[in-house]
Amino acid sequence: MAQNIYDNPAFFEGYAQLPRSQQGLDGAPEWPALKSMLPDLNGKSVIDLGCGYGWFCRSAREMGAAQVTGVDISEKMLARAAELTPDAAIHYQRSDLESLVLEENSVDLVYSSLALHYLPELDTLFGHIQRALKPGGSLVFSMEHPIYTCASRQGWLTDDNGERFWGVNQYQQEGQRVSNWLAEGVIKYHRTLGTTLNALVKAGLALREVNEWGPTQAQIDAWPALAEEAERPMLVLIAVDKPQ
Repeated sequence: MAQNIYDNPAFFEGYAQLPRSQQGLDGAPEWPALKSMLPDLNGKSVIDLGCGYGWFCRSAREMGAAQVTGVDISEKMLARAAELTPDAAIHYQRSDLESLVLEENSVDLVYSSLALHYLPELDTLFGHIQRALKPGGSLVFSMEHPIYTCASRQGWLTDDNGERFWGVNQYQQEGQRVSNWLAEGVIKYHRTLGTTLNALVKAGLALREVNEWGPTQAQIDAWPALAEEAERPMLVLIAVDKPQ
């Protein structure tokens, strides 16, 4: 099971202070680019993996989606999502994405924002998603860019035998990364961009767009902290489709 860091009180409190928590999608500078990668949602069925507060679930309904399911491992996140969602066409469920069961050919869009880098492997999930998508359906997601997850700094790494050691993160050395972001001991997983793209292809999904996202100058002017993301991509946005 993936680490349920969002139910850690310190992490949850820190996360609640972030702009994307307080302002929703308007507080996520990558949202306009990610939104442009979405298919037409009018009348469609949508699943949001790692839905958090449910911001995208509600936005998908505004864009015309008929039914939306938000999935998250965090009880605290889902409780907040339920508080913010007076819409019977949006359903929330608690599930670990590693053991998620989806009905075959049942959904038009699978969406995920900044959740998949918490999973130790993606092949199984991508296979489940491919089977769950209707022909022509799409998977659109964002995750931390591997250039960012593997910046040249010291940290805890895990070798092939599962043993942890302290060393310098190397891009080609995939595996667990432990950081102290909002709380101590936050576990994420580094994999090269090629590994992620090849896993999608192996699952039978066709690449449509890959965006190694960076802020515009206007965004940097409005939010100077984003200047770091112009030097190296912090996020990668990916859209793939299930062939007709």
